[in-house]
Amino acid sequence: MRIKLDENLSRHLKAPLTALHHDVATVAEEELLGEPDVRIAAAAKREKRLLLTLDVEFGNLTKYPPGTHPGIILFRPKRFAALRVERFVREFVRNADLTPFAGCLVIVELARVRVRPPAQ
Repeated sequence: MRIKLDENLSRHLKAPLTALHHDVATVAEEELLGEPDVRIAAAAKREKRLLLTLDVEFGNLTKYPPGTHPGIILFRPKRFAALRVERFVREFVRNADLTPFAGCLVIVELARVRVRPPAQ
């Protein structure tokens, strides 16, 4: 799966996600740090990459309706300590098949995963 890590997720996630056979790019690598969300979303769309983020703005269905992007996975960990967040994301990606999330908005919480598919 082609993945883009948003700036609020550690660049240290690139190696473990690459080891899981994902093609991973970071916002920092593309010099998009500090850019508006719309630019980051546009870059992910242009590159056909699933966007992994902690930024709740990407959960706005009006701005980013399912089916208008390659997919957004919004992580909502209980605590935002860097190491805990990295572990939370790594474990989810390791245990989930990301393919069905193409075009969807996915909200990942500790006890549940909510999927908003594209409108039919």
